[in-house]
Order: sequence, then C-alpha cells, then structure tokens
Amino acid sequence: MNIAPVTGVSATTATGFVQPTAKAGTDGAAFANALGGAVNEVQSLQGISNELSIKAVTGDLTDIHAATLASTRASLAIEMVSTFRNRGVEAFNEIMRMQA
Repeated sequence: MNIAPVTGVSATTATGFVQPTAKAGTDGAAFANALGGAVNEVQSLQGISNELSIKAVTGDLTDIHAATLASTRASLAIEMVSTFRNRGVEAFNEIMRMQA
C-alpha cells in the first residue's frame, strides 16, 4: 500500500479583479467593476464546487480533497458576500436614519 506524503497547502493567489487605477473615478464605475468581479469570482467558485460534487456523486472523482477544498472555498465566498451585503444594508439603514 502506497500512501502519498502530506504536502503543504499552496498559497492563495490574488483574484486580480481589483485593478489599481492611477486616478480614482467619482462615478462609481470602479466600485461597480470590483463588485461585479467579486460576484463573478464567487459564481466561478460555486460552479467548480458543483462540478466536483457531481463527479464525486457519479464516482468520476479521483481526489476527494479537491472537492472538499472547492466546496469550502465556495462556502466561504458565499458567507463573505452575505456578510458584505448585510453590512451594506446596515450602513444604508443607518444613513437613512440620520437627521438632516
């Protein structure tokens, strides 16, 4: 029986969806691009997780660790998006309660 050695986890890489700009715009386009990129990244992670889950169920998956990691990454990304949304709604509600 050959048991593969335990190796370190590779470092995560930056997603690259937030591009530094030389001059920040005031029309909100940079924020919209960053938000859209983040949502696309979450959807991509969810798609990978779903694909690997299907492979695991059908018996086509050779490495269960990949499916577990993809599922955990997708779960954390969804949790992060949910947290950002909740904080945004809280900030909006706080601004609406301010007296002029």
